[in-house]
Amino acid sequence: MSPALSRQASDARFPRQARVRSASEYKRVFDAARRLSHPLLSLHWHADGAPARLGLAVSRKVDPHAVGRNRIKRALRDRFRRLRPQLAPGAYVLVARPAAAHADNDALRTAFVELLQRAGALPPPATAGTMPAPARSPPAAAPSARGG
Repeated sequence: MSPALSRQASDARFPRQARVRSASEYKRVFDAARRLSHPLLSLHWHADGAPARLGLAVSRKVDPHAVGRNRIKRALRDRFRRLRPQLAPGAYVLVARPAAAHADNDALRTAFVELLQRAGALPPPATAGTMPAPARSPPAAAPSARGG
């Protein structure tokens, strides 16, 4: 494997220190966190100063099939891995809602990013502005030889 591919693979990992794992961590997040909602997901964010960590809760009420629950978790983990360097420190726990079972992966990722931006954990994307760019004026025409 080339060094560039190796570096890419290591950047896409989801190490243990990037996860909310224990029941006590989940309890701390649910008790002390700021909560934001979206029709697909609910975000609980506890800004505790530690590097960004992700916990996922996708119950059988959301999707009775493990394949569906795992698809939801895989899409959200992927987005978190890519955004982690930009995120504010803290523990993030996402709770999937029943509508998430019928949403495609892009909709899940978009909902996650929207929640992070609303929470202030992720800076909003840079916008080009709402005003159109000023039109350039045409070069001045040379005086006509006709006279007039």
